[in-house]
Amino acid sequence: MPLDTDTAVAAEVADRAARALSTAHVVVAPAIPYGSSGEHQAFPGTMSIGTPVLTSVLVELGRSLRTWAAAVVFVNGHGGNLDAVTGAVEVLRAEGQTVAWFPCASADADPHAGWAETSVMLRLRPQDVRSERARPGNCAPLHMLLPALREQGLRAVTANGVLGDPSGADADAGEALVVDMVATVANGVRRLGPP
Repeated sequence: MPLDTDTAVAAEVADRAARALSTAHVVVAPAIPYGSSGEHQAFPGTMSIGTPVLTSVLVELGRSLRTWAAAVVFVNGHGGNLDAVTGAVEVLRAEGQTVAWFPCASADADPHAGWAETSVMLRLRPQDVRSERARPGNCAPLHMLLPALREQGLRAVTANGVLGDPSGADADAGEALVVDMVATVANGVRRLGPP
């Protein structure tokens, strides 16, 4: 899987959600390509700015955007960003800003580089997926792995960095997952009210 998988997924979901809202009032900003990924640091290719820095970046971008935008919606594609995104939204809301966030998530998704994420990338950027190198990782439910993952990092729960099993991943399934994620974001934005 490419290093920018989470960014690629979030950017696609944000773009499609904006189109689904079918209004000229929705603007999609460029994606932030770095996040809080310290839990992956034991694996080569990891680049992390950490939770405090990401929180500050999101708060400052939210403040800047709100000088001209009626509302700000963050679309998050990486579970490690959860504390930063929720923290930034809390700060901005406490300041009276209209801001929300939505995950790129699906009920059918496994946590990391498994069937779901591989299927999505086979749909979005098949040339960047090395399917011949796909191997199952730890397939235990995320709630069971999360304490060790948060405390010791991803390497503590999976030797190859995969949480799930990418076997059988396919582009058609990936498209269905993306459609589900887009619906979640678009419906969430609709619930915020008109811009």
